[in-house]
Amino acid sequence: MLIIISPAKTLDYETPISIQGESEAPFLKESAQLMKELKKLSPQEISELMKVSSKIAYLNHDRYAQWELPFQKENTRQALLAFKGEVFNGIDAYSLSQEDMDYAQNHLQMLSGLYGLLRPLDMIMPYRLEMGIKLKTGKHKNLYDFWGNKINKKIQESLEEQKERVLIHLASAEYYKSVKAKEINARIITPIFKEARGNGYKMITIYAKKARGLMSRFIIQNKIEYPEDIKHFDIGGYFFNEALSTENEFVFTRQTS
Repeated sequence: MLIIISPAKTLDYETPISIQGESEAPFLKESAQLMKELKKLSPQEISELMKVSSKIAYLNHDRYAQWELPFQKENTRQALLAFKGEVFNGIDAYSLSQEDMDYAQNHLQMLSGLYGLLRPLDMIMPYRLEMGIKLKTGKHKNLYDFWGNKINKKIQESLEEQKERVLIHLASAEYYKSVKAKEINARIITPIFKEARGNGYKMITIYAKKARGLMSRFIIQNKIEYPEDIKHFDIGGYFFNEALSTENEFVFTRQTS
C-alpha cells in the first residue's frame, strides 16, 4: 500500500532533527532543469507568475540563487521534516519513531512541483513551486506537461514493491492531476473527511487537510498493509461512515459541535 500526499508552501529548516537516514530524490536532473528556468526570473516576475507578495518573491529569488547540485548537507533536510502545513501538522513527523520513519520511507510519497516525487528521507533544499504554476520550460507549457508520465511510472514502480497494490490518494486536486490516475495499474482508494453541518455532512478544506495528515500518520504508526484496516481510523473525532462510502471512496465523518 502506498500513500500519496501534497507538499506544503511553508517550510521548517530550524527544528532539531533526531531521525536518522537520508536518500536522494529520484528526479534531481529534472529539478535542475526547472531550477535553470527559475533562476532567470526577477523577483517581480516571480511575484507575477506565482501571484505572491514581493516579500515571498524575494525570499524565493534568493532560494533559487542558492539552489545547486550536488546538495550540501547544511542546506538540506529530509522532505517529510522540511514541509510545514496542515497536512504535515497532522502527520507530526518530528514525533514519529525511527521505525515509523523507516516504514514511511517505503509507503509514503509526496508530489512536488520542483522535485516531482519525494520519499520522506529524500533530501531537499528550500523552494516554492506549486504544481499548478504555468512555468514554461523548453517546449513544455506548464509543470503538468513537463512531468508528463515520469511521476506515474515512479509511482507504479513503488506500487509493484508493495504487499498490496493499493494507492491511498490523500493529495489535493492540484497535485493529484499530475498522477494521471487512469494509467495507474492499482486499486485507488480516496479517504474523504466531512464535518456535520445542519442535517448533513460537508467537506471543509482546512479540516480535511489536517485529517489527511492524521490518516497518513495512522497508517504509518499502525504499519497498515490492507486497505480495509483503514476503516478503523478514529482520530480527531472521525469515524468511518459506511452509509456515505463506496468501494473506493472511504468517507469519515465527525460531529464538531
